[in-house]
Amino acid sequence: MAARRKANRILAAVLIPLTLLTLAGMAMLWPSGSKEGISLANPYSAAPGVTFDTGTIQSVVSENCMQGIAQQGQGDQAQTQQGQQSQQGSDCTFAFTEPDKGGSPVKVVINPDVAKSHGVKPGDQIRYLNLSNAQGASASQGSPAFIFVDFVRTLPIVLLALLYAAVVIAVARWRGLRALIGLVGAYFVLASFMLPGLVEGKPPLLLALVGSTVIMIGVLYFAHGFSARTSTALLGTMFGLGITALLAAWATGAANLAGVGNHEATTLVNTSANISISGVILCGLIISGLGVLNDVTITQSSAVWELYELAPGSSARKLFTSAMRIGRDHIASTVYTIAFAYAGAALPILIIVMLYDRPLADTLTSAELSEEVIRTLVGSIGLVLAIPVTTLIAVLVVKATGVRAGLPEAQVPQATEPGSQAEPGVDDTGSLAAAALARRSRLSAAEPEDTPPTRRGRRADRG
Repeated sequence: MAARRKANRILAAVLIPLTLLTLAGMAMLWPSGSKEGISLANPYSAAPGVTFDTGTIQSVVSENCMQGIAQQGQGDQAQTQQGQQSQQGSDCTFAFTEPDKGGSPVKVVINPDVAKSHGVKPGDQIRYLNLSNAQGASASQGSPAFIFVDFVRTLPIVLLALLYAAVVIAVARWRGLRALIGLVGAYFVLASFMLPGLVEGKPPLLLALVGSTVIMIGVLYFAHGFSARTSTALLGTMFGLGITALLAAWATGAANLAGVGNHEATTLVNTSANISISGVILCGLIISGLGVLNDVTITQSSAVWELYELAPGSSARKLFTSAMRIGRDHIASTVYTIAFAYAGAALPILIIVMLYDRPLADTLTSAELSEEVIRTLVGSIGLVLAIPVTTLIAVLVVKATGVRAGLPEAQVPQATEPGSQAEPGVDDTGSLAAAALARRSRLSAAEPEDTPPTRRGRRADRG
Protein backbone atom coordinates (compact mmCIF):
# COMPACT_ATOMS: atom_id res chain seq x y z
CA MET A 1 0.00 0.00 0.00
CA ALA A 2 2.88 2.38 0.70
CA ALA A 3 4.35 1.67 -2.76
CA ARG A 4 0.94 2.21 -4.35
CA ARG A 5 0.50 5.53 -2.61
CA LYS A 6 3.99 6.56 -3.66
CA ALA A 7 3.29 5.72 -7.31
CA ASN A 8 0.04 7.69 -7.22
CA ARG A 9 1.83 10.65 -5.64
CA ILE A 10 4.45 10.61 -8.40
CA LEU A 11 1.75 10.55 -11.09
CA ALA A 12 -0.12 13.36 -9.36
CA ALA A 13 3.07 15.40 -9.00
CA VAL A 14 3.55 15.22 -12.78
CA LEU A 15 -0.03 15.52 -14.00
CA ILE A 16 -1.44 18.16 -11.65
CA PRO A 17 1.10 20.87 -12.63
CA LEU A 18 0.63 19.99 -16.31
CA THR A 19 -3.14 20.24 -15.92
CA LEU A 20 -2.93 23.59 -14.11
CA LEU A 21 -0.52 24.91 -16.74
CA THR A 22 -2.87 23.80 -19.50
CA LEU A 23 -5.89 25.46 -17.86
CA ALA A 24 -3.88 28.66 -17.38
CA GLY A 25 -2.91 28.61 -21.05
CA MET A 26 -6.53 28.05 -21.99
CA ALA A 27 -7.60 31.06 -19.94
CA MET A 28 -4.94 33.23 -21.58
CA LEU A 29 -5.79 32.09 -25.11
CA TRP A 30 -9.56 32.10 -24.70
CA PRO A 31 -11.05 33.98 -27.69
CA SER A 32 -13.17 37.08 -27.26
CA GLY A 33 -15.81 35.86 -29.69
CA SER A 34 -15.69 39.06 -31.72
CA LYS A 35 -16.17 38.72 -35.49
CA GLU A 36 -15.12 42.25 -36.29
CA GLY A 37 -13.21 42.58 -39.57
CA ILE A 38 -14.60 39.34 -41.00
CA SER A 39 -16.18 39.65 -44.42
CA LEU A 40 -17.83 36.41 -45.40
CA ALA A 41 -20.96 36.21 -47.50
CA ASN A 42 -23.37 33.74 -45.98
CA PRO A 43 -24.73 31.50 -48.76
CA TYR A 44 -27.79 30.78 -46.62
CA SER A 45 -28.81 34.41 -46.18
CA ALA A 46 -31.68 35.50 -48.40
CA ALA A 47 -32.82 38.76 -49.95
CA PRO A 48 -36.16 40.31 -48.95
CA GLY A 49 -38.99 38.06 -50.04
CA VAL A 50 -36.72 35.04 -50.62
CA THR A 51 -37.09 32.02 -48.34
CA PHE A 52 -35.56 28.58 -47.89
CA ASP A 53 -38.40 26.05 -47.92
CA THR A 54 -38.53 22.27 -47.57
CA GLY A 55 -40.77 19.75 -49.24
CA THR A 56 -41.23 16.19 -50.50
CA ILE A 57 -40.79 15.32 -54.17
CA GLN A 58 -43.92 13.91 -55.80
CA SER A 59 -42.64 13.33 -59.33
CA VAL A 60 -39.63 14.07 -61.53
CA VAL A 61 -39.72 15.19 -65.17
CA SER A 62 -37.13 16.14 -67.77
CA GLU A 63 -38.08 18.79 -70.32
CA ASN A 64 -36.83 21.83 -72.18
CA CYS A 65 -35.30 24.27 -69.72
CA MET A 66 -37.02 27.44 -70.94
CA GLN A 67 -40.36 25.73 -71.36
CA GLY A 68 -40.25 24.35 -67.86
CA ILE A 69 -39.35 27.72 -66.39
CA ALA A 70 -41.99 29.58 -68.38
CA GLN A 71 -44.71 27.27 -67.12
CA GLN A 72 -44.00 28.41 -63.55
CA GLY A 73 -45.13 32.01 -64.23
CA GLN A 74 -47.24 34.10 -66.47
CA GLY A 75 -44.81 34.63 -69.38
CA ASP A 76 -46.44 35.34 -72.74
CA GLN A 77 -46.46 32.89 -75.63
CA ALA A 78 -44.00 34.88 -77.76
CA GLN A 79 -41.31 34.82 -75.11
CA THR A 80 -41.90 31.12 -74.53
CA GLN A 81 -41.51 30.30 -78.21
CA GLN A 82 -38.38 32.45 -78.43
CA GLY A 83 -36.90 30.67 -75.42
CA GLN A 84 -37.70 27.28 -76.85
CA GLN A 85 -36.00 28.14 -80.11
CA SER A 86 -32.88 29.52 -78.43
CA GLN A 87 -32.61 26.63 -75.99
CA GLN A 88 -33.75 23.82 -78.27
CA GLY A 89 -32.14 20.53 -77.25
CA SER A 90 -31.21 21.78 -73.75
CA ASP A 91 -33.12 19.72 -71.17
CA CYS A 92 -33.42 20.29 -67.43
CA THR A 93 -34.67 18.13 -64.57
CA PHE A 94 -37.67 19.43 -62.62
CA ALA A 95 -39.16 17.98 -59.45
CA PHE A 96 -42.80 18.59 -58.54
CA THR A 97 -42.48 19.14 -54.81
CA GLU A 98 -45.16 19.37 -52.15
CA PRO A 99 -44.15 22.10 -49.64
CA ASP A 100 -43.99 21.06 -46.00
CA LYS A 101 -45.74 24.30 -45.03
CA GLY A 102 -48.71 23.35 -47.21
CA GLY A 103 -50.05 24.52 -50.51
CA SER A 104 -49.97 23.34 -54.09
CA PRO A 105 -46.95 21.47 -55.46
CA VAL A 106 -44.21 23.66 -56.90
CA LYS A 107 -41.86 22.97 -59.79
CA VAL A 108 -38.27 22.94 -58.49
CA VAL A 109 -35.40 23.01 -60.97
CA ILE A 110 -32.66 20.51 -60.04
CA ASN A 111 -29.01 21.48 -60.39
CA PRO A 112 -27.37 19.73 -63.36
CA ASP A 113 -24.54 18.27 -61.25
CA VAL A 114 -27.02 16.77 -58.76
CA ALA A 115 -29.24 15.42 -61.56
CA LYS A 116 -26.25 13.81 -63.24
CA SER A 117 -24.34 12.42 -60.24
CA HIS A 118 -26.98 11.37 -57.72
CA GLY A 119 -30.36 12.30 -59.14
CA VAL A 120 -33.62 12.82 -57.32
CA LYS A 121 -36.63 10.54 -56.99
CA PRO A 122 -40.16 10.70 -55.60
CA GLY A 123 -40.17 10.62 -51.82
CA ASP A 124 -36.92 12.55 -51.37
CA GLN A 125 -37.06 15.48 -48.97
CA ILE A 126 -35.30 18.54 -50.33
CA ARG A 127 -34.58 22.14 -49.39
CA TYR A 128 -35.15 24.68 -52.13
CA LEU A 129 -34.92 28.42 -52.68
CA ASN A 130 -38.28 30.13 -53.09
CA LEU A 131 -37.95 33.20 -55.34
CA SER A 132 -41.63 33.55 -56.13
CA ASN A 133 -42.13 36.46 -53.73
CA ALA A 134 -38.83 38.20 -54.42
CA GLN A 135 -38.87 41.73 -55.77
CA GLY A 136 -38.55 41.76 -59.56
CA ALA A 137 -38.67 37.96 -59.82
CA SER A 138 -40.59 36.75 -62.82
CA ALA A 139 -40.49 33.54 -64.75
CA SER A 140 -41.03 35.50 -67.95
CA GLN A 141 -37.56 36.96 -67.48
CA GLY A 142 -36.02 33.52 -67.79
CA SER A 143 -35.36 32.93 -64.08
CA PRO A 144 -36.68 29.87 -62.23
CA ALA A 145 -38.90 30.56 -59.24
CA PHE A 146 -37.87 27.48 -57.23
CA ILE A 147 -34.26 26.28 -57.16
CA PHE A 148 -32.89 23.12 -55.52
CA VAL A 149 -30.44 23.79 -52.66
CA ASP A 150 -29.82 20.51 -50.84
CA PHE A 151 -31.33 17.30 -49.55
CA VAL A 152 -32.88 17.13 -46.08
CA ARG A 153 -30.81 14.50 -44.23
CA THR A 154 -32.09 14.99 -40.69
CA LEU A 155 -33.89 11.66 -40.34
CA PRO A 156 -31.13 9.26 -41.54
CA ILE A 157 -28.46 11.09 -39.55
CA VAL A 158 -30.56 11.04 -36.37
CA LEU A 159 -31.32 7.34 -36.84
CA LEU A 160 -27.63 6.52 -37.34
CA ALA A 161 -26.67 8.58 -34.28
CA LEU A 162 -29.26 6.79 -32.13
CA LEU A 163 -28.13 3.39 -33.44
CA TYR A 164 -24.49 4.27 -32.75
CA ALA A 165 -25.30 5.40 -29.20
CA ALA A 166 -27.38 2.29 -28.56
CA VAL A 167 -24.63 -0.05 -29.80
CA VAL A 168 -21.92 1.72 -27.78
CA ILE A 169 -23.98 1.71 -24.58
CA ALA A 170 -25.11 -1.90 -25.06
CA VAL A 171 -21.56 -3.17 -25.46
CA ALA A 172 -19.56 -0.79 -23.24
CA ARG A 173 -22.40 0.05 -20.81
CA TRP A 174 -21.76 3.01 -18.50
CA ARG A 175 -18.25 3.48 -19.80
CA GLY A 176 -19.63 3.80 -23.32
CA LEU A 177 -22.17 6.37 -22.15
CA ARG A 178 -19.45 8.37 -20.43
CA ALA A 179 -17.36 8.22 -23.61
CA LEU A 180 -20.26 9.65 -25.64
CA ILE A 181 -20.73 12.47 -23.14
CA GLY A 182 -16.99 13.12 -23.23
CA LEU A 183 -17.16 13.34 -27.02
CA VAL A 184 -19.77 16.08 -26.70
CA GLY A 185 -17.45 17.95 -24.33
CA ALA A 186 -14.55 17.56 -26.77
CA TYR A 187 -16.56 19.13 -29.57
CA PHE A 188 -17.53 21.96 -27.22
CA VAL A 189 -13.83 22.73 -26.64
CA LEU A 190 -13.20 22.55 -30.38
CA ALA A 191 -16.12 24.80 -31.32
CA SER A 192 -15.86 27.36 -28.50
CA PHE A 193 -12.09 27.58 -28.01
CA MET A 194 -9.99 26.31 -30.89
CA LEU A 195 -12.00 27.42 -33.93
CA PRO A 196 -12.70 30.98 -32.68
CA GLY A 197 -9.06 31.22 -31.59
CA LEU A 198 -7.89 30.44 -35.11
CA VAL A 199 -10.27 33.06 -36.51
CA GLU A 200 -8.85 35.70 -34.15
CA GLY A 201 -5.26 34.83 -35.04
CA LYS A 202 -4.16 33.17 -31.78
CA PRO A 203 -0.86 31.21 -31.93
CA PRO A 204 -1.92 28.00 -33.69
CA LEU A 205 0.69 25.72 -32.09
CA LEU A 206 -0.20 26.76 -28.54
CA LEU A 207 -3.87 26.73 -29.39
CA ALA A 208 -3.72 23.18 -30.71
CA LEU A 209 -1.57 21.90 -27.84
CA VAL A 210 -3.68 23.47 -25.10
CA GLY A 211 -7.00 22.54 -26.65
CA SER A 212 -5.95 18.97 -27.44
CA THR A 213 -4.55 18.44 -23.94
CA VAL A 214 -7.75 19.72 -22.33
CA ILE A 215 -9.78 17.39 -24.54
CA MET A 216 -7.62 14.38 -23.65
CA ILE A 217 -7.68 15.10 -19.91
CA GLY A 218 -11.46 15.39 -19.93
CA VAL A 219 -12.16 12.45 -22.23
CA LEU A 220 -9.76 9.99 -20.60
CA TYR A 221 -10.70 10.61 -16.98
CA PHE A 222 -14.41 10.95 -17.68
CA ALA A 223 -14.62 7.78 -19.76
CA HIS A 224 -12.14 5.56 -17.89
CA GLY A 225 -12.22 6.97 -14.36
CA PHE A 226 -9.48 8.29 -12.08
CA SER A 227 -6.86 5.55 -11.77
CA ALA A 228 -3.17 4.94 -12.22
CA ARG A 229 -3.97 3.13 -15.46
CA THR A 230 -5.73 6.19 -16.91
CA SER A 231 -3.03 8.54 -15.66
CA THR A 232 -0.40 6.40 -17.37
CA ALA A 233 -2.32 6.55 -20.66
CA LEU A 234 -2.66 10.32 -20.27
CA LEU A 235 1.10 10.75 -19.83
CA GLY A 236 1.74 8.67 -22.94
CA THR A 237 -0.86 10.69 -24.84
CA MET A 238 0.76 13.96 -23.82
CA PHE A 239 4.13 12.68 -24.98
CA GLY A 240 2.75 11.61 -28.35
CA LEU A 241 0.88 14.90 -28.65
CA GLY A 242 4.09 16.86 -28.05
CA ILE A 243 5.99 14.85 -30.68
CA THR A 244 3.14 15.32 -33.17
CA ALA A 245 3.02 19.07 -32.52
CA LEU A 246 6.77 19.50 -33.03
CA LEU A 247 6.77 17.49 -36.24
CA ALA A 248 3.67 19.30 -37.52
CA ALA A 249 5.24 22.71 -36.83
CA TRP A 250 8.39 21.73 -38.70
CA ALA A 251 6.61 20.04 -41.61
CA THR A 252 4.20 22.95 -42.16
CA GLY A 253 7.08 25.32 -42.80
CA ALA A 254 9.50 22.90 -44.45
CA ALA A 255 6.91 21.60 -46.94
CA ASN A 256 5.40 25.07 -47.50
CA LEU A 257 1.85 23.96 -46.77
CA ALA A 258 -0.17 27.00 -47.84
CA GLY A 259 -3.52 25.42 -48.63
CA VAL A 260 -3.49 26.75 -52.18
CA GLY A 261 -5.08 23.59 -53.53
CA ASN A 262 -8.09 23.82 -51.21
CA HIS A 263 -11.20 25.81 -52.09
CA GLU A 264 -12.16 26.30 -48.43
CA ALA A 265 -8.68 27.63 -47.63
CA THR A 266 -8.96 30.10 -50.50
CA THR A 267 -12.26 31.30 -49.07
CA LEU A 268 -10.71 31.81 -45.62
CA VAL A 269 -7.82 33.82 -47.08
CA ASN A 270 -10.27 36.43 -48.31
CA THR A 271 -12.35 36.36 -45.13
CA SER A 272 -10.05 37.97 -42.57
CA ALA A 273 -6.48 39.20 -42.33
CA ASN A 274 -6.13 37.48 -38.93
CA ILE A 275 -6.65 33.96 -40.27
CA SER A 276 -3.43 32.16 -41.12
CA ILE A 277 -3.98 29.25 -43.49
CA SER A 278 -0.68 27.64 -42.51
CA GLY A 279 -1.76 27.97 -38.88
CA VAL A 280 -5.09 26.31 -39.64
CA ILE A 281 -3.24 23.47 -41.38
CA LEU A 282 -0.85 23.12 -38.43
CA CYS A 283 -3.73 22.93 -35.97
CA GLY A 284 -5.47 20.38 -38.18
CA LEU A 285 -2.37 18.16 -38.30
CA ILE A 286 -2.36 17.98 -34.50
CA ILE A 287 -6.09 17.49 -34.00
CA SER A 288 -6.37 14.77 -36.65
CA GLY A 289 -4.20 12.36 -34.65
CA LEU A 290 -5.96 12.76 -31.30
CA GLY A 291 -8.40 9.88 -31.63
CA VAL A 292 -5.90 7.26 -32.76
CA LEU A 293 -3.30 8.47 -30.24
CA ASN A 294 -5.78 8.13 -27.41
CA ASP A 295 -6.71 4.68 -28.67
CA VAL A 296 -3.17 3.27 -28.67
CA THR A 297 -2.16 4.72 -25.31
CA ILE A 298 -5.20 3.56 -23.35
CA THR A 299 -5.01 0.13 -25.01
CA GLN A 300 -1.33 -0.23 -24.26
CA SER A 301 -1.77 0.85 -20.65
CA SER A 302 -4.62 -1.63 -20.20
CA ALA A 303 -2.54 -4.39 -21.76
CA VAL A 304 0.22 -3.89 -19.19
CA TRP A 305 -2.26 -4.03 -16.32
CA GLU A 306 -3.95 -7.16 -17.66
CA LEU A 307 -0.61 -8.93 -18.13
CA TYR A 308 0.32 -8.00 -14.59
CA GLU A 309 -3.01 -9.35 -13.34
CA LEU A 310 -2.20 -12.72 -14.90
CA ALA A 311 1.36 -12.94 -13.58
CA PRO A 312 2.13 -10.40 -10.84
CA GLY A 313 5.52 -11.97 -10.16
CA SER A 314 6.89 -11.32 -13.62
CA SER A 315 9.88 -9.05 -13.92
CA ALA A 316 9.57 -5.57 -15.36
CA ARG A 317 11.61 -6.60 -18.39
CA LYS A 318 9.35 -9.53 -19.21
CA LEU A 319 6.27 -7.39 -18.67
CA PHE A 320 7.59 -4.70 -21.01
CA THR A 321 8.58 -7.26 -23.66
CA SER A 322 5.16 -8.93 -23.64
CA ALA A 323 3.30 -5.63 -23.74
CA MET A 324 5.42 -4.44 -26.67
CA ARG A 325 4.45 -7.56 -28.62
CA ILE A 326 0.88 -6.30 -28.37
CA GLY A 327 2.05 -2.79 -29.16
CA ARG A 328 3.83 -3.83 -32.35
CA ASP A 329 0.66 -5.47 -33.64
CA HIS A 330 -1.23 -2.33 -32.74
CA ILE A 331 1.32 -0.15 -34.54
CA ALA A 332 0.98 -2.15 -37.76
CA SER A 333 -2.82 -2.04 -37.80
CA THR A 334 -3.04 1.61 -36.75
CA VAL A 335 -0.72 2.80 -39.52
CA TYR A 336 -3.08 1.19 -42.02
CA THR A 337 -6.03 2.75 -40.24
CA ILE A 338 -4.68 6.30 -40.53
CA ALA A 339 -3.58 5.89 -44.15
CA PHE A 340 -6.87 4.45 -45.36
CA ALA A 341 -8.95 6.91 -43.36
CA TYR A 342 -7.23 9.85 -45.04
CA ALA A 343 -7.33 8.13 -48.43
CA GLY A 344 -11.06 7.64 -48.11
CA ALA A 345 -11.62 11.27 -47.16
CA ALA A 346 -9.54 12.46 -50.14
CA LEU A 347 -10.92 9.97 -52.66
CA PRO A 348 -12.34 12.58 -55.11
CA ILE A 349 -8.97 14.37 -55.13
CA LEU A 350 -7.17 11.07 -55.69
CA ILE A 351 -9.34 10.29 -58.70
CA ILE A 352 -8.80 13.72 -60.23
CA VAL A 353 -5.05 13.56 -59.73
CA MET A 354 -4.99 10.04 -61.14
CA LEU A 355 -6.73 11.25 -64.29
CA TYR A 356 -4.01 13.85 -64.75
CA ASP A 357 -1.62 10.93 -65.45
CA ARG A 358 1.23 12.49 -63.51
CA PRO A 359 4.24 10.61 -62.04
CA LEU A 360 3.66 9.16 -58.58
CA ALA A 361 6.29 11.35 -56.91
CA ASP A 362 4.78 14.51 -58.38
CA THR A 363 1.31 13.38 -57.34
CA LEU A 364 2.18 12.71 -53.70
CA THR A 365 4.03 16.01 -53.34
CA SER A 366 1.43 18.11 -55.18
CA ALA A 367 -0.59 20.86 -53.50
CA GLU A 368 -3.67 18.65 -53.61
CA LEU A 369 -2.19 15.65 -51.75
CA SER A 370 0.85 16.88 -49.82
CA GLU A 371 -1.22 17.92 -46.80
CA GLU A 372 -2.84 14.47 -46.55
CA VAL A 373 0.52 12.72 -46.94
CA ILE A 374 2.16 14.85 -44.24
CA ARG A 375 -0.84 14.40 -41.95
CA THR A 376 -0.50 10.63 -42.27
CA LEU A 377 3.25 10.65 -41.63
CA VAL A 378 3.17 13.10 -38.71
CA GLY A 379 0.31 11.32 -36.98
CA SER A 380 1.89 7.91 -37.46
CA ILE A 381 5.26 8.97 -36.05
CA GLY A 382 3.61 10.47 -32.97
CA LEU A 383 1.54 7.39 -32.16
CA VAL A 384 4.37 4.93 -32.88
CA LEU A 385 6.69 6.73 -30.44
CA ALA A 386 3.90 7.02 -27.87
CA ILE A 387 3.50 3.23 -27.62
CA PRO A 388 6.90 2.31 -26.09
CA VAL A 389 6.83 5.38 -23.83
CA THR A 390 3.34 4.52 -22.56
CA THR A 391 4.36 0.90 -22.07
CA LEU A 392 7.47 1.87 -20.09
CA ILE A 393 5.52 4.25 -17.83
CA ALA A 394 2.81 1.64 -17.29
CA VAL A 395 5.35 -1.06 -16.36
CA LEU A 396 7.11 1.23 -13.90
CA VAL A 397 3.83 2.26 -12.28
CA VAL A 398 2.33 -1.22 -12.14
CA LYS A 399 5.50 -2.68 -10.61
CA ALA A 400 5.68 0.15 -8.11
CA THR A 401 2.19 -0.61 -6.84
CA GLY A 402 3.34 -3.99 -5.55
CA VAL A 403 0.90 -6.71 -4.49
CA ARG A 404 -2.74 -6.19 -5.39
CA ALA A 405 -5.21 -5.37 -2.70
CA GLY A 406 -6.96 -8.36 -1.15
CA LEU A 407 -4.28 -10.92 -2.05
CA PRO A 408 -1.83 -11.96 0.67
CA GLU A 409 1.87 -11.85 -0.15
CA ALA A 410 2.20 -15.59 0.25
CA GLN A 411 -0.40 -16.25 -2.46
CA VAL A 412 1.32 -14.13 -5.13
CA PRO A 413 2.95 -16.56 -7.57
CA GLN A 414 6.46 -15.71 -8.61
CA ALA A 415 7.94 -16.04 -12.06
CA THR A 416 10.51 -18.84 -12.16
CA GLU A 417 12.77 -20.48 -14.66
CA PRO A 418 11.34 -22.88 -17.25
CA GLY A 419 10.68 -26.36 -15.92
CA SER A 420 9.73 -25.34 -12.40
CA GLN A 421 6.31 -26.02 -10.90
CA ALA A 422 5.57 -22.45 -9.91
CA GLU A 423 3.42 -20.14 -11.93
CA PRO A 424 5.06 -19.01 -15.20
CA GLY A 425 5.91 -15.51 -16.28
CA VAL A 426 4.48 -13.73 -19.25
CA ASP A 427 6.45 -15.41 -22.01
CA ASP A 428 3.51 -17.49 -23.24
CA THR A 429 -0.15 -16.59 -23.53
CA GLY A 430 -1.34 -20.12 -22.88
CA SER A 431 0.77 -20.28 -19.71
CA LEU A 432 -0.74 -17.03 -18.56
CA ALA A 433 -4.26 -18.36 -19.04
CA ALA A 434 -3.39 -21.55 -17.15
CA ALA A 435 -1.83 -19.50 -14.37
CA ALA A 436 -4.96 -17.38 -14.04
CA LEU A 437 -7.19 -20.46 -13.81
CA ALA A 438 -4.91 -22.05 -11.23
CA ARG A 439 -5.00 -18.95 -9.05
CA ARG A 440 -8.76 -18.75 -9.25
CA SER A 441 -8.99 -22.37 -8.20
CA ARG A 442 -6.76 -21.72 -5.19
CA LEU A 443 -8.81 -18.70 -4.19
CA SER A 444 -12.05 -20.66 -4.48
CA ALA A 445 -10.62 -23.49 -2.40
CA ALA A 446 -9.54 -21.02 0.29
CA GLU A 447 -13.12 -19.71 0.74
CA PRO A 448 -15.02 -20.88 3.87
CA GLU A 449 -17.65 -23.52 3.18
CA ASP A 450 -20.50 -21.17 4.22
CA THR A 451 -19.47 -18.48 1.73
CA PRO A 452 -22.32 -17.87 -0.74
CA PRO A 453 -21.46 -19.06 -4.27
CA THR A 454 -22.07 -15.64 -5.78
CA ARG A 455 -19.61 -13.93 -3.43
CA ARG A 456 -17.12 -16.72 -4.01
CA GLY A 457 -17.32 -16.24 -7.79
CA ARG A 458 -16.92 -12.49 -7.53
CA ARG A 459 -13.85 -12.82 -5.35
CA ALA A 460 -12.33 -15.26 -7.80
CA ASP A 461 -12.97 -12.86 -10.65
CA ARG A 462 -11.31 -10.04 -8.76
CA GLY A 463 -8.38 -12.28 -7.98
